[in-house]
Amino acid sequence: MAYVVTRNCLGNKDRACVEVCPVDCFYNIKKKKYNDKFNRPAKDGDEGLLVINPDECINCGACETECPWQAIFEDSAVPTEDKEFVEIN
Repeated sequence: MAYVVTRNCLGNKDRACVEVCPVDCFYNIKKKKYNDKFNRPAKDGDEGLLVINPDECINCGACETECPWQAIFEDSAVPTEDKEFVEIN
């Protein structure tokens, strides 16, 4: 199992999750098309979202508890409306 960043990250890239991650598995995807598609305007030009590489994630869960936007879930627990973020990550 890996963790997945979902729509609440769009336009709200806090990066606290990146700071607590013991490995370098987060990547900044700067694609405005995601903000537009999910109707999440980018704040201060912060387009796109952070994503987690599932091959590099060690499944420690530190990022999930640190995320102030509740945007990170285990891949098996992603809410139905955010299932396509499993593919994006």
